[in-house]
Formats: sequence, C-alpha cells, structure tokens
Amino acid sequence: MDYDRRHLLTYAELLDAEKDGIAWQDGALDILGIDPVTDATRARTCWDSHLARARWITGAGLRSAIAAFGEQARAASHRRP
Repeated sequence: MDYDRRHLLTYAELLDAEKDGIAWQDGALDILGIDPVTDATRARTCWDSHLARARWITGAGLRSAIAAFGEQARAASHRRP
C-alpha cells in the first residue's frame, strides 16, 4: 500500500484523463512519462495496470486502502524523531 500512497496523484490524474476522454497514448506520455511511440508495449501495459489499480482503489479497494493508509499514518505519528 505504500506504493499506492505514493501514487495517489497519478491515480487521480489517470481517472481524470479517462473521464475526459484523453487517449491512452497522450495519458501515458503526459502522466506516466512513457513515450508510446518508442515504447508502445510498456506504455500501454503501465497505462492499463495503473488505471485498473486506480479504479480498484476508488471502488472495491477503498476500504482496504483507507485502512492501510490510516495504519501507516498512525504508525508514522507515533515515531519519535
């Protein structure tokens, strides 16, 4: 879940791009920083997998994500400097 927490902004951008009808090629380049012309397979795979993860987190995985993020936040707040 730490990976997901670090990528929440990316997930939000992917969901917004999908909602706005942005072509996956443009989103892969602009959001993920992967050139779909020179690295088409990687760009499409990353687009699809990250978008699927974003959908899961905002849907069925929301409860799990909130619980995990909350646990990490609580643990961080109890650490001593």
